[in-house]
Amino acid sequence: MLIVVSLVALLNRYGVARAVRATVALTLAALAFQVAVGAVVVTLHLPAALRGLHLALASAVWAGTVVLAVIAARLPATGAPAGLIDHGRRTARPAREVVLDYVSLAKPRIIPLLLITALGGMMMAQSGWPSTGLVVLTLLGGALAAAGAGAINCWIDRDLDLEMLRTRRRPLPDRRIAPTHALLFGIALGLAAFLLLAFWVNVLAATLAISGLLFYVFIYTLWLKRWTVQNIVIGGAAGALPPVVGWAAVTHRVDLTAIYLFTVIFLWTPPHFWALALRLKGDYARAQVPMLPVVRGDAVARRQILLYTVVLVAVTLAVVLTGALGLLYLAGAIVLGSVFIALALITLRNHRQRWSRLLFDYSIAYLGLLFAVMVADRMIGKL
Repeated sequence: MLIVVSLVALLNRYGVARAVRATVALTLAALAFQVAVGAVVVTLHLPAALRGLHLALASAVWAGTVVLAVIAARLPATGAPAGLIDHGRRTARPAREVVLDYVSLAKPRIIPLLLITALGGMMMAQSGWPSTGLVVLTLLGGALAAAGAGAINCWIDRDLDLEMLRTRRRPLPDRRIAPTHALLFGIALGLAAFLLLAFWVNVLAATLAISGLLFYVFIYTLWLKRWTVQNIVIGGAAGALPPVVGWAAVTHRVDLTAIYLFTVIFLWTPPHFWALALRLKGDYARAQVPMLPVVRGDAVARRQILLYTVVLVAVTLAVVLTGALGLLYLAGAIVLGSVFIALALITLRNHRQRWSRLLFDYSIAYLGLLFAVMVADRMIGKL
């Protein structure tokens, strides 16, 4: 508790420095997961390898506090800038509004598609419907992990959100929720996800889910998003993990089929997100986020969308050669992929925003329908 209080105090005093914010987030996350791993190791009598992970996380907490002490010694205690100060609105608000603001931190619109792919991974592994209890627990754990990642992302990106027209009314840039509250909320959700999955599903599924959260927060949000045009390409690995979590929840392992499901979403993410980025290029430019259309221009982004779409469709068709999926899946993948490629071609040739919007909307439907066809084919093959 003393460590948490000290970290929050440092955040309030030196929160204007991005290095402080990042180190606080890393240290708090390491502390939370050290506690969680310790509880799991002791309760489930897990092997020595996880006890080593517990010690490694303890070392990370110690290293984080040392780094913060060094940074704090070199910084003036200026506090956070006006748009990012660490308090909420002073006027009392209805409880419903507060709850809705915390829900919005979790980015709930993203979660359903992640859960659909996780359920698809479970049904692919089972070649049918797993036990309802396992489905509920796995999807609840996945939802908590995704919500935690979203809340921590909102905490890290509140300076960018303040600059973008689309996001400046979110709870943190609008100062309706205190930033430290949002950070602790996100860590608590991630911790709850790990514990739920570890105790009631299995440790592999829990580890994969939390790996997705950590990758999204510390690799994509803190590093890739702000520094490289390939941010969404590499960062897409976080969003590609849910079907692997679902597969591991059923089988207690990860095999080639699970890796295939990961690859499909990994290749799907760039054309999906760049279709959105084409429409929001002005916002990203205003916030100085190096998205592909901002750095390389619309023409390059449209060509890359087509290239990734073609590669994605080719991969979805090639899997039939392995015998893992059959003719029903092949027919569905051909139809769905043909429409995807057609829309990417139209977007390349026609620069009206309605086509990039349609491509973005279709990409969401495409992924859900593709997983539905996979599951249907797998279930028929079992008959």
